[in-house]
Amino acid sequence: MKRRNFIIKFLIGLIGFVTLDAFWFEKYIIEWNIFDISNGNENKLKAIQLSDLHLREIQSTHKSLAEQINKELPDVLFITGDAITRNSRIPILSEFLALIDHKIQKVAILGNKEYAGRVNLYLLRKTYESNNCILLINESYQLKTRFRTINIIGIDDFVCGYPDFLSAVKNIDKSLALVVLNHCPAYRSTIDEHSTKLNLKPIILAGHTHGGQVTFFGTPVMTPYGSGKYVKGWYSNEISQMYVSKGIGTTLLPIRIGARAETSIFYV
Repeated sequence: MKRRNFIIKFLIGLIGFVTLDAFWFEKYIIEWNIFDISNGNENKLKAIQLSDLHLREIQSTHKSLAEQINKELPDVLFITGDAITRNSRIPILSEFLALIDHKIQKVAILGNKEYAGRVNLYLLRKTYESNNCILLINESYQLKTRFRTINIIGIDDFVCGYPDFLSAVKNIDKSLALVVLNHCPAYRSTIDEHSTKLNLKPIILAGHTHGGQVTFFGTPVMTPYGSGKYVKGWYSNEISQMYVSKGIGTTLLPIRIGARAETSIFYV
């Protein structure tokens, strides 16, 4: 009987722990990662990546996230797709962006969810613009800071949009570092193919996968179409370096297991 009671209590405790971890800790206690990919450059540019916000309402975790971004005061904030999923949430996105220091330059791209939710791209672009944010759809932007100038290109979504890397890089200065914002990591093969011909060495920042969202021993139950062979973290080859963010929000199920929400700081 004692052994049976112990097993029952252990199982209850284990279920409680897993539930707390899945529904609260991994969703709301955001992991901050820092990566220096400047190759020893003294004039480093500081960037923060937010991906897959899936905003439904402004919660305390979003307020804390904005506060931390303001403390870090990056040169640029990258929003790499799936910020919202429907038009009714455009005001919520505006409310979140308003929490972030207006002086911080922001650059955003689209994800599959903006398309699937038929978000009005005109209103979305205006919302971003009013919060010092540029929305790039197969376009480039040259970011100039006091010490550095870099190329940023934003690729349209791979799943629901019309990604066109060649159009995006058409007018860039090839002597400058290149950061590619690309929601779906599966499009990397196309980026690498064109980059080889153009002699480019891009840094790619992606999202979409949620790090698997539900994983066991590092193996995801599933990843969405557009993930390709990628799940989370760094993937490097002789052409490009790509970082796949686990993102902030969730989809389908409001849980995370083995895929804690994250945002990352990059020194470029």
